[in-house]
Amino acid sequence: MSRKSLLGKSLMGTVFIAALLSGCSHEAASPDYPLLRYNYLRPIDLNVASIEIRDDWLPRDANDVARLSPEPPEDALKQMAHDRLVAAGKEGKALFEVEEASIRREGQWLYGHLAVRLTVTGKDPAHTGYAEAAVARNVALPEDAENKDAALRQTLYDMTKAMMDNMNVEFEYQVRHALHDWILDSAEGGIDVPKPVESQPLN
Repeated sequence: MSRKSLLGKSLMGTVFIAALLSGCSHEAASPDYPLLRYNYLRPIDLNVASIEIRDDWLPRDANDVARLSPEPPEDALKQMAHDRLVAAGKEGKALFEVEEASIRREGQWLYGHLAVRLTVTGKDPAHTGYAEAAVARNVALPEDAENKDAALRQTLYDMTKAMMDNMNVEFEYQVRHALHDWILDSAEGGIDVPKPVESQPLN
């Protein structure tokens, strides 16, 4: 085989390896966003026959970037209700509503606010109760990120996850206090109610 042919094959091999390494590097750099699920947490057994999950909330601010998150907070809130609320009664109904699921961007800062409401109604419509829960969080975007779009998506995902961790605690606290008579396991006693969440801005 001639020296020219060997050189050509060597160059082709080098190009192939470089392309392969480039593909591996790109794949390794792609972030992974696990779906946010809450069925590992203790369920809340409500003394109702059905549960409706409603999401009529719409962004009211042009700077709202919540839906750019790999998992938008409004989807995570609905998933929380699906995973944690159980219709364990024979009559009555419950309505879970997403009242706000916003993450507003101002420069390098993100301002998040989540709010939900749970209303329960017995066979007699006059027998009604409700609980509300809200959490907030402020996060700064990394200023030195090379890929601004990727950094925004990652920050939004991390922020949503952190707010939802707080919301799960706050929501259960509010429900077990305001709707104590509607929760089946509350009548048994001995239930440790989590403390409410105090949100703090992150620098």
